[in-house]
Order: sequence, then C-alpha cells, then structure tokens
Amino acid sequence: MSWVQIHVLLLTLAYVTTAALLLAIVSKLAFNRLAKVAAILAASSFYVAVFFSTQGLLGWSAPRALPERFKVLWTYVVEPDPAHANPGAVHLWVEELDAANLPSGEPRSYLLPYSRQLADRVNQAQTQIKDGMLVGGKPRYYGNPSSTEGVSGPINVNAPPGGDPSGGGVLDPAFLGGQSKNVDLIPLPKPILPEKELTEPAQ
Repeated sequence: MSWVQIHVLLLTLAYVTTAALLLAIVSKLAFNRLAKVAAILAASSFYVAVFFSTQGLLGWSAPRALPERFKVLWTYVVEPDPAHANPGAVHLWVEELDAANLPSGEPRSYLLPYSRQLADRVNQAQTQIKDGMLVGGKPRYYGNPSSTEGVSGPINVNAPPGGDPSGGGVLDPAFLGGQSKNVDLIPLPKPILPEKELTEPAQ
C-alpha cells in the first residue's frame, strides 16, 4: 500500500471515528427510534462516500508549497481563458532533493497560480528538459525573518515563505496554500558525494 493510499485510509478512519462518537451520543438522547436509525444509516453511507470521494482527488496537482529544492520532471502550462473564466495555471511534476541533491524517487504534482513571467520560465525549462537537460528548482523566499540569505526582492515580514513580495499575507487567496508565482528554475545541482577515505597500504 502506497503512502497516498494510507493517507486516504487514515482520513476515512478519522471520519468513521468521529461519526461513531457522534452516533454514540445521539443513541443516548431521547430521539424517536426511526430518527436514530435514519441517522445511523446516513452516517454509514457517508463512510463510503468519503472514501470514494477522497480516491477521486488522487492524481490532481496539489495547490501547496513546493519543496525547498527539487528536480523538475515535466511541466504543463494552462493559459488563461477569460471567455470561460479560467485564470490559467502552471503544473509542475517534481522530485524533492535531499541535502546531498539526490532525488527522493517519489514524483509529486504541484499547482501554481498563473503569471506570464512564471509561464515563460516554465516553458523555457520544458524546452531544456526535452533537449535532455536536467532542470532543478527552488521557491523564491520573501518575508522569512529567520534567513534573508538568497532572498530576492523586497521583504514583506507578513508573507509566508514563497510568497509574493507585493502580498503573500495570510488573507492573500493566491498563497493560502503556500503557492508561489516566484520559482527559480535552474540547472540541476550535482549530487554531493561523500569523500573517500584513503587507506594506507598494508606493510
């Protein structure tokens, strides 16, 4: 069972546990017996609905913050379509890199809000990937008071990591999920290999 399936199962079990506790309370109240039976049947049907609805969410790009460092596997840009009220979007399939710049081996899909500048950078990175180049990336950080190293642009102390310098506050809907239009796409860093220990030849 994959970790995604485990998360779906845990979410379903959490709902079942909560519903069971509520039903236990309802069963002690002075309600009509038919009302109690209807409540139990309704809650039981929701168990199944929650499980299959959650399964339906799998495969969609996640509107959440990107990893600190990642390898870009593929991209897809959805251009805005005002006629259908579609603001556009940028999809990135990435693998998180560890401290040694080694990929995790678990690709994930991320959804970023559209901007012309980001779309241009992503399209350029996609061309490089098609040409056989390895592309990495990292979110640009604004408003991270603990570290200003490598920060580009003005700092907004109210912005979460990866936020836009012009906003990024907790009430900015474009960044409530930790999304960022500001992503650096760079050549994939080389892995950091451990140094080999030299052993003295036996006498």
